[in-house]
Amino acid sequence: MSQYSIWILEYSYVTKYHKSGVLYGAHNQGYVKLPYCYALIKGNGHVAMVDVGYNDKDYGKHLGDKFGVENWRSPKEVLAGVGLTPEEVDTVFITHAHFDHFGNVEDFPKAKFYIQEREIAKWTWAMSLPDRLRWMMVAVDPGDIIRGVDLARQKRLICVDGTVENALPGIDLHVAYDSHTFASMWVNVRNDGKARSSDAWVLAGDLVYVFENVEGPGGVVDVDTPMYVPVGLALGSQQNLLMATEAMMKQVGYEAQRVIPVHEERLKDRFPSRITKDGLRISEICLADSETSKVR
Repeated sequence: MSQYSIWILEYSYVTKYHKSGVLYGAHNQGYVKLPYCYALIKGNGHVAMVDVGYNDKDYGKHLGDKFGVENWRSPKEVLAGVGLTPEEVDTVFITHAHFDHFGNVEDFPKAKFYIQEREIAKWTWAMSLPDRLRWMMVAVDPGDIIRGVDLARQKRLICVDGTVENALPGIDLHVAYDSHTFASMWVNVRNDGKARSSDAWVLAGDLVYVFENVEGPGGVVDVDTPMYVPVGLALGSQQNLLMATEAMMKQVGYEAQRVIPVHEERLKDRFPSRITKDGLRISEICLADSETSKVR
């Protein structure tokens, strides 16, 4: 029995992103299309998001323009593509505080937000450092951190420290310290509700950008001897990224196709999908038993 439906919702994209940014060591290997997406989880009486994208105004717009983001759409427009509104979202899991994941919190007025305590605390610390160290902040909107602190003031921010089991029924939170960011979080959906799930899905945040990070540079799964290749953009260590990939793979029984990279353009090759009227893709990862398809 599948308890949750999962969709990956594209809200904008970068047409030409350096491949070396998504795959460590891929220097001078050209560009890839980089979708900007968030995940939607629906079931068990909940509507949850994994990340919320960025707000296309003020410094968020500056960063979007800097990185060459195109065709930005608001959460209201994007969620309409699956028949929902931001007001229906009750839970948000923030994988990390980069601008394209943590920038739209004000659009979800009824949601409670989960983030790793170390993640938001260390970005506050990084903001206090001299400007000569500002490379750390290259993908962070300081306004997002301030808005996150205001969520805490409203008692709508839940700061967690490490693993949390059953943040929602059958949904667990895990952390990869000093990896892509200070405390990047990944979300494990045990879709059959069992402690040792045979129907688990991992929403990897930016710990995995593309299939090759998990499956190796050939992009073909070798169940016996896969070779992980870490992402190219990391504040922490490549070792920690590799160990996080191993932990995610273990949760899904080493079925690489169950580790979902939201920035992967080729999700459409593995999962049912469609293009919306706004030219953005919806990918359908799985459906709860009572849910109807949003892409067929």
